[in-house]
Amino acid sequence: MSGVEVAGIIVAVFWAILISFLAVALVRLAQVLRAATRLVSEVTDQAVPLLADASSTVRSARTQLDRVDAIASDVQEVTSNASALSSTVATAFGGPLVKVAAFGYGVRKALGRGDAARDGAPPKASRRTVIVGRTVPAARRRKQKD
Repeated sequence: MSGVEVAGIIVAVFWAILISFLAVALVRLAQVLRAATRLVSEVTDQAVPLLADASSTVRSARTQLDRVDAIASDVQEVTSNASALSSTVATAFGGPLVKVAAFGYGVRKALGRGDAARDGAPPKASRRTVIVGRTVPAARRRKQKD
């Protein structure tokens, strides 16, 4: 056997080993691709119902948000109406009511002080008598003396 034949046999063995390694790698790659395909199909089978549920949930949330928006606009309208009503009432009754209250206060002050207010003396305090631990108003005391 010549050197060329030995080199040819070595190259042929090398190629046979290389091809066998490539065949094993291709078989494993095919297994991985089958597993990935199966995984993708299972995820797709589970994701489609989940997406349908999520879509219905989003539609329901949108409906609820529309309702909340309508309620909020109604509340805003009621608030503005109440504000307008309170300002109308304050305008219509506030000024005259304050004037009547001030007049009433002035009349009470004028009638309540009587002569003591004119003399500059403080008003008299009602006298009370204590009987056996109780306070008796002045009107009852007069009745008891009679």
